[in-house]
Amino acid sequence: MFSRKQRKRIRKAAWSAVIVILLIIGGYMLWEKIGYRKKIKFARYPEFGIVIPESYSIHGIDVSKYQDMIAWEEVKAMKVKNIQLGFSFIKATEGIGNTDPWFKRNWKRAGDHDMIRGAYHFFIGSKDGRLQAENFIDKVDLKPGDLPPVLDIEQLNGATSAEIKKEAKEWLDVAENYYKVKPIIYTNVDFYNRNLGSGFDAYPLWIAHYYQMEQPRISRGWVFWQHSDKGKVNGIIGDVDFNVFNGDSLAFENLLLR
Repeated sequence: MFSRKQRKRIRKAAWSAVIVILLIIGGYMLWEKIGYRKKIKFARYPEFGIVIPESYSIHGIDVSKYQDMIAWEEVKAMKVKNIQLGFSFIKATEGIGNTDPWFKRNWKRAGDHDMIRGAYHFFIGSKDGRLQAENFIDKVDLKPGDLPPVLDIEQLNGATSAEIKKEAKEWLDVAENYYKVKPIIYTNVDFYNRNLGSGFDAYPLWIAHYYQMEQPRISRGWVFWQHSDKGKVNGIIGDVDFNVFNGDSLAFENLLLR
């Protein structure tokens, strides 16, 4: 027989164990809920040359001068099982005065073939954010049905994190004021965590994190995931980046400019 004091200690230990178990279960459920471990179905598509996360219904690519001349009618027509490309981000500008040499053609031809388009600016960290935004605005005429403007920020280029934050915010503010929509930020997980952080959490995020068999390992929400840089698409010579949208068709439609 246990003494009264021993029984009290046993009950206390039992309740402590129950509390620990409940905390573990609760933490795991929260972890699942906010997406740190979302179960994703992947399948290899030889035609696209990569493994694709099938749990997402809206797929797309992003292109620049490195894809050279693109046959957009072939891009749009390509369909393998239930996977068909529904959008493309197209590089428009870089720095203060540079324009992607294929932007004008890509923008027009993608639109001609009913590909939903988004334009992005490659940010040079050591350059003035306002002037870079003005370069983008001068070249990109966004219409209803297009995706919001995108700031591609992934290199310091000699700037400090504080300088990057200041100039990136300037670009975002100028672009938002002009286009009347909150821009999307494109970057990779490490750069976001090291150089941007919570001060930019209000912006929609397009995150690059390759070869992940679950989802991007970032603690904040995201709208696009660039999951591979080795995709193959009819009408494009060489490799192309593949992306998915984190939502259904209604959420995607609500993201587009009006």
